[in-house]
Amino acid sequence: MADPTVSRLLSALAEVDDRGVYSGDDPQAGTSFVSWRNHIRDGAALAATLRDRLDPAQPPHVGVLLGNTPFFSTVLVAAALSGIVPVGLNPTRRGAALQRDADLADCQLVLADSSAPEAGVGIDTVDVESDAFAAELARHRDADVTFRTADPDDLFMLIFTSGTSGDPKAVRCTHEKVAFPGIMLAERFGLGPADTCYLSMPLFHSNAIMAGWGPAVAAGASIALRRRFSASQFFPDVRRFGATYANYVGKPLSYVLATPPQPDDADNPLRVAYGNEGAPRDLTRFAERFGVQVVDGFGSSEGGVAIARTPDTPEGALGPLVNGVDIIDVDTGKPCPPGLVGELVNTTGRGQFRGYYNDPDAEAERLRGGVYHSGDLAYRDENGFAHFAGRLGDWMRVDGENLGTAPIERILLRFSGVTEVAVYPIPDPAVGDQVMAALVLADGAPFDIGEFHEFLSAQTDLGPKQWPSFVRVSSALPRTETFKVLKRQLAAEATSCPDPVYPITRRR
Repeated sequence: MADPTVSRLLSALAEVDDRGVYSGDDPQAGTSFVSWRNHIRDGAALAATLRDRLDPAQPPHVGVLLGNTPFFSTVLVAAALSGIVPVGLNPTRRGAALQRDADLADCQLVLADSSAPEAGVGIDTVDVESDAFAAELARHRDADVTFRTADPDDLFMLIFTSGTSGDPKAVRCTHEKVAFPGIMLAERFGLGPADTCYLSMPLFHSNAIMAGWGPAVAAGASIALRRRFSASQFFPDVRRFGATYANYVGKPLSYVLATPPQPDDADNPLRVAYGNEGAPRDLTRFAERFGVQVVDGFGSSEGGVAIARTPDTPEGALGPLVNGVDIIDVDTGKPCPPGLVGELVNTTGRGQFRGYYNDPDAEAERLRGGVYHSGDLAYRDENGFAHFAGRLGDWMRVDGENLGTAPIERILLRFSGVTEVAVYPIPDPAVGDQVMAALVLADGAPFDIGEFHEFLSAQTDLGPKQWPSFVRVSSALPRTETFKVLKRQLAAEATSCPDPVYPITRRR
């Protein structure tokens, strides 16, 4: 499609009655359905309602504190119709932090439902589940369905980064930034009107918008929504809704795999699970157990660097480096030879990065030198495939050597009984950093420090400086709403934490 926009994609669905949006978290309460025709009419009513509330002299930005409900999708439809800009707000943030995000994004008001935190923001907050707001919408139920003529570079939505390494930044998501991956993924996986896309990842995050909602709209498919991800209900939902496609980010595949095996696990309609940051060892396990094609890509909310796996990509690798993406030495600025960890950089420019809203300093830092710096670490193997090595913020300086965290995490995951690992730096009493690891064990699995030390000694690919100085054994790791580990919190707690911590004698 030339000049892809969300408005053009949705306009093709304005008269569709046999497909639409399914919802309903409780099977006993039944499943709700609204056709695309009526869903778009609801979007027109919402757009008219919001226009009555918004100051036309201010940016038409509307904060969204909602679960994955049909109303959230209605907000996205209203944006395509009218030019109102939804701002995805993270419900795990509270008080001043949440207020800071809303202020940074110039939100005039916030739409909230029962998913919103009790400590909300200090601007006009609308309870979208209230009778009063329902009455407002009803007064505009006959609003004209007119799609604005949008430009691909027009702002469609603001989506905040996860904030694992600092304050979240508001990423400018243009119409093209949402429509193009939607079209591309729909074509890649052969999605069409007969498909139903299951969305249980939070819609305030880029993964759900660009890898879930966007492909469904581009394909003219139906959408099935769960208010919040549930591992135990993932496949019951897939069967109930007849879902053929699902998106994920982070650990959901691991959580579903942790549910008790059932004899009918592979008896389900799901064809494709697409996402990023899945644990490498779980991709094949999920595909085999549930009879699903699992495709794990690599990218970020900003979109400056994207890497796709190819059929010949080795297990654990991200994929081949293409389209100007290179691994650059953080000290010299030169391309890294095989085996040397550096930063993933788009040497051709900004890629799909359209900037940060109201944060010129962060944007300039991201684009320093006229190229896009991802902040992600990687190394290439002898065949040119990239392997993730952690975040630049996780970079550790141990005995004068720079280390990434991801290679150490992959090794520690081999230890018997371990289900999750996080590796992070803590200050060394003399200079630089020490390596610390947090382990989560399977239910009932004991931890034996002697056995763990023997395990470390047997790992021939674990260098002496990669040995953890301390190991924390935890029941769970702190995470964001999008399942990313909050290493900042782990590093801040260091050895002064409520979990057992074991010192490790490092191999020399």
